[in-house]
Amino acid sequence: MATGKINVSVENIFPLIKKFLYSDHEIFLRELISNATDATLKLKHLTSIGEAKVEYGNPIIEVKVDRENKRIHIIDQGIGMTEEEVKKYINEVAFSGAEEFLDKYKDAGKEAGIIGHFGLGFYSAFMVAEKVEIISKSYQDAPAIHWTCDGSPEFTITESDKANRGTEIILHVAEDSTEFLDDSKIRGLLVKYNKFMPIPIKFGTRTETLPKPEGAKEDEPAPTQVVDNIINNPNPAWTKQPADLKDEDYKQFYRELYPMQFEEPLFHIHLNVDYPFNLTGILYFPKLTNDLNIQKDRIQLYQNQVFVTDNVEGIVPEFLTMLRGVIDSPDIPLNVSRSYLQADGAVKKISSYITRKVADKLSSLFKNNREDFEKKWNDIKVVIEYGMLSEEKFFEKAESFALYPTVDGKYYTFEELEAKIKDNQTDKDDKLVVLYASDTEAQHSYIDAAKAKGYEVLLMDSPIVPHLLQKLETTKEKLSFVRVDADHIDNLIKKDDTAISKLSEEEKEQLKTELEEVISGKGYTIQLEAMDSQASPFIITEPEFMRRMKEMQRTGGGMFGMGNMPDMYNLIVNTNHELVGEILNTKTAKKRERLINQSLDLARLSKGLLKGEELTKFIARSYEMIK
Repeated sequence: MATGKINVSVENIFPLIKKFLYSDHEIFLRELISNATDATLKLKHLTSIGEAKVEYGNPIIEVKVDRENKRIHIIDQGIGMTEEEVKKYINEVAFSGAEEFLDKYKDAGKEAGIIGHFGLGFYSAFMVAEKVEIISKSYQDAPAIHWTCDGSPEFTITESDKANRGTEIILHVAEDSTEFLDDSKIRGLLVKYNKFMPIPIKFGTRTETLPKPEGAKEDEPAPTQVVDNIINNPNPAWTKQPADLKDEDYKQFYRELYPMQFEEPLFHIHLNVDYPFNLTGILYFPKLTNDLNIQKDRIQLYQNQVFVTDNVEGIVPEFLTMLRGVIDSPDIPLNVSRSYLQADGAVKKISSYITRKVADKLSSLFKNNREDFEKKWNDIKVVIEYGMLSEEKFFEKAESFALYPTVDGKYYTFEELEAKIKDNQTDKDDKLVVLYASDTEAQHSYIDAAKAKGYEVLLMDSPIVPHLLQKLETTKEKLSFVRVDADHIDNLIKKDDTAISKLSEEEKEQLKTELEEVISGKGYTIQLEAMDSQASPFIITEPEFMRRMKEMQRTGGGMFGMGNMPDMYNLIVNTNHELVGEILNTKTAKKRERLINQSLDLARLSKGLLKGEELTKFIARSYEMIK
């Protein structure tokens, strides 16, 4: 029997590990399973190059919970350790066995898939255990050993009678961590962190129903057998080559990732790169809503098939965090921190690569099947518009596939839209004016008025439209986006726009005076315009610039620092409408005031501005007028 002291450079190493090294105690299982996986993969590599003269077989990793004795067992059939190796890798904290192995076999073992890098993973066991035992037998011809430590720098190491190759870790669970003795808790952690580990992981057993033997009676029960309950998929789709997968394989993997998601993904992107960094993965475009916050954090980050986090900010461009799927890179550490991600050059390259790959895939889908791409546009537009706004390189690539749908269900690229409206929708400065609606129901009357003049009206209703329009206007010369209910229509030059006012200049002055007497102080700028006699008598518009600034302030969380911007509206009065002529010719001030207020309230109702007490009074007044 040998005794000794663990060689540590910090006096209180175990409290340090427990409190500071790992903030989340549940990852102890991830770390120990990773170690067991490493031990198995090391043996696989050594047998493949002929250095280990043993049969690799079909090894598994087993996790057992002994609730009665307050123990957790993690058992592997991997490379095992000799007494010297235990002293070296376990007793000398932070000496990484994985690091040494990779260094030794760096030429022949690049594909070994070793996970560990820091040598501290094993000590995460002391976050939940008051005592830890290691029973290990090396694949080499050496006695098995039994190592024990009670959480102090003291340890014991003796020979063991273990006959089979591999290592068993026994955790004597501390009183403050007994939650980890619950089967469902351990099963949940295994599924969360180890669902796609490359070595099968057994947790308990399950009963499997077998086919009935030939000639069995109808009421005879089918035979059953007890089999190992393997909780992981060692060969997930992203580890395979795209050529080996069919569309149904990708859909099946999506269901495996998100069992509670019943809608199929719209399409997928298979990532596979080995230079200048290693990265594999599959990203899915799901159907999205306009609530950007609900959509995020659904991509899972793995390191050599070990789950790291679902907060991939910094690795995946922010606009793509609304996608779903898996990214796996050995270049990203298990204990990933935000500050690391922000500073690491490899991570930035990964982010750029993913952006380019997604843009290329979208461009390909658009070119190969535009009709199908148009059908999916409403479900993917939030991601694309967000990407155009936030990523310059994506913005440049999106020029070829970003669509601009109209209220009539037509879809244009910007180049096609420009060609469509360049002769019909320009202002006095020869600037191209693109009209759009954000709500076809609320802006219905305005859309009708614009269409009556032959204008094309886009439907742009995602929450980031105001910011995107600002971006488009700054990158394209002589372009202006104007919402259909803004002060726009009569700033446009249309070849057949020949409406002439029926009123003389004197009558216009009189009308304006009478209107101002009634609506003075209500915040409207009155504009008299000659329009078609069938157009509405009163139309309320909002200065596009002010309306957009208010909208951007709302959706950007005050990012422009403007405070609360005031409401500003224009009252456009159609001097050619019959009702306007009646207002002008009414002899009694009371009737004229009633006509003006009623007409104004109808315009406010159309604009969605009439609410509360004012709406109640308007309804009552309308009934009185009917009577």
